[in-house]
Amino acid sequence: MEIIPAIDLINGQCVRLTEGDFAQQTTYDSDPVTVAQRFEQQGVKRLHLVDLDGARAKQPVNLPVLERIARSTSLVIDYGGGLQSEEAIRLAFDAGAAQVTAGSIAVREPELVGGWLQSFGADKIIVGADFRDNHISINAWAEQSERTLQEFLEGYLGAGATTFICTDVSKDGKLQGPALATYRTLREVLPAAQLIASGGVTTIADVAALAEIGMHGAIIGKAIYEGTITLAELQPWL
Repeated sequence: MEIIPAIDLINGQCVRLTEGDFAQQTTYDSDPVTVAQRFEQQGVKRLHLVDLDGARAKQPVNLPVLERIARSTSLVIDYGGGLQSEEAIRLAFDAGAAQVTAGSIAVREPELVGGWLQSFGADKIIVGADFRDNHISINAWAEQSERTLQEFLEGYLGAGATTFICTDVSKDGKLQGPALATYRTLREVLPAAQLIASGGVTTIADVAALAEIGMHGAIIGKAIYEGTITLAELQPWL
């Protein structure tokens, strides 16, 4: 299972939100490049980079930070936030992203994202599946869609997607443990999907449980910054 630390960006700084709420923001480091280098020095290979300013602006804002991290490390970076067009995706790739994450637009405009999967390849486009109570969350997590998480994933598997970041928004940033039961069910019914767990990963026991289920990856954010999981503890997976 891949260990994927997260760096969330606001004003070029490394922050974390709780349940995606900009009013519940904690700034952890003013220099995300240093944070990324620290991850790499500990054996991390991948990075989940979220442009929160871009998500609000509906266009990438922190591409210079992406470029600096890509230049300063050899991390495989997946970048998300504000990617609304093919041009924006190309800019992200040009700045050093190895993959991009199609987030809310994957819910709003499935035909557009299906086109990206064909144009760029499924290895380049990760589909973001934000959920609460097994239903897809929309409008910056403020509303529930009637679509179930499983239906959403099945639709994109049919469109050629292979890799999904499944974020339990009710747990994101709360350090209360991941949605193990949901992930276990998805692994059973959709064995072909490469599922990356996101939201609530709090302890090394959580990481071990996700690996045992057979998750493709685990995104870890606040737990690393708050010290409930250390990079030293993650060494068996790195």
